[in-house]
Amino acid sequence: EVQEEENVLILTNDNFDAVVTENQHVLVEFYAPWCGHCKALAPEYAKAATSLKEEGSAVKLAKVDATVQSELGSRFKVQGYPTLKFFKGGKALEYGGGRQAADIVSWLKKKTGPPTVPLTTADEAQKFKDDNEVLVVGFFPDEKSDHMVNYVKVADAIDDVVFGVIHSADVAAASDIAENTVAVFKKVEEVPMHTLVASMGSNEEALTKFVKENQLRLVTEFTSETAPKIFGGDIQVHNLLFISKLNVESDGHLDAFTEAAKSFKGKVLFIYIDTDQEDNKRVMEFFGLAESDIPSYRIIKMSENMAKFKPDSPDLTTEAISAFTSKVVDGKVDRHLMSAELPEDWNKNPVTVLVGSNFQDVAYDKKKKVFVEFYAPWCGHCKSLAPIWEKLGEKYTDADDVVVAKMDSTANELSLFEISGFPTLKFFPAVGDDEEQRVIDYDGDRTVDAMAAFIDSNGEKVSESEGDGELEEVDEVCSWFRGLKTF
Repeated sequence: EVQEEENVLILTNDNFDAVVTENQHVLVEFYAPWCGHCKALAPEYAKAATSLKEEGSAVKLAKVDATVQSELGSRFKVQGYPTLKFFKGGKALEYGGGRQAADIVSWLKKKTGPPTVPLTTADEAQKFKDDNEVLVVGFFPDEKSDHMVNYVKVADAIDDVVFGVIHSADVAAASDIAENTVAVFKKVEEVPMHTLVASMGSNEEALTKFVKENQLRLVTEFTSETAPKIFGGDIQVHNLLFISKLNVESDGHLDAFTEAAKSFKGKVLFIYIDTDQEDNKRVMEFFGLAESDIPSYRIIKMSENMAKFKPDSPDLTTEAISAFTSKVVDGKVDRHLMSAELPEDWNKNPVTVLVGSNFQDVAYDKKKKVFVEFYAPWCGHCKSLAPIWEKLGEKYTDADDVVVAKMDSTANELSLFEISGFPTLKFFPAVGDDEEQRVIDYDGDRTVDAMAAFIDSNGEKVSESEGDGELEEVDEVCSWFRGLKTF
């Protein structure tokens, strides 16, 4: 018998396969007892399980302590907590919903039921609107029309929004929806309904674009619940306003930001981040913002290697925000490359400290062999390498033609190349004046002897790695909020 806790099944290596094969639909949470996000999810997850059970649903919610059931964690490639996977007929699928009970239930109903909910009376249509924060409703008199067929396909493809369908003119009239029209309703919005007339765009692509553009608020707060919609959408330019909700002036800044957002609907996502939240400190770090910089805003182009753009002025008026955003969208602003301040003793220790402003002068000195570690302060592998790297630097303290250096890649950015994992080791060999500078990626053993031999050979001799060269990857989806990597 499988044990339960608040209507959530407790899975182990011994009962896992039986549960996910004997039940058609099972949502499984892989968690760690010490994980803060897991603790926050727990009551909502239990509430969702209870709600489904009370409704008589056959859908099951389960959980696995991946720190104990490590075989299951490895089997399903669990790399962060919590990780949620949806099992349909024993096959694992990624969970793409929110982290509130209502979001979990809504997503599961969408995945296990028909793509659209038929609304046959005005009361049903009204209840459908009352029960959902965001919903889509289409009115198609002809159930077999191309418009209806495409609508169902889009409804089936989008997991995080519920879709209703009306075939009766009387029911549609009560909801103020015209014939062959799709409407997105939102409870918390100045304009509660956005419509798309099918004749203006009835194909799947147009309908999908319409729904995704309108399902979010004009300005969305960044949270674990909104993150999937923010990162999962098609809009790749994000304008982020950093404000403290405790500051009495923040409402005015948010109003100006919201007004500016109206001109960029469908082009730029406007997002605000509450800097009072501890989880959001990592976002500030990613954008190089200090507490003294708040309030402020930054723009990021996700599709251009996470290029960041910093306004020239701290002005937070609607006019200033709109003007700068337009320039970024039009490609008239150079990306902002972060650089930490250069320490006074940057070259006084065995390991030279590099920042954005001095990197090129040091690393591309053709007369020297320069070996650079690109690291992140939070990276466990970097912490393990630190004493070894220090000893390597000490070995070459008296060598005028060798520089052993390090750069904090969370505080400094380069346009020359991208860093995709930590620690990354790059070697800049000494070359003749008429030779082009080269960059060599080092993937050999991380021992003093092996790396010293590599330096002495000017990058020619690389020992084969014996497994100590792990990298902690930079999560592309949430590079500007690493703390929510599993959300």
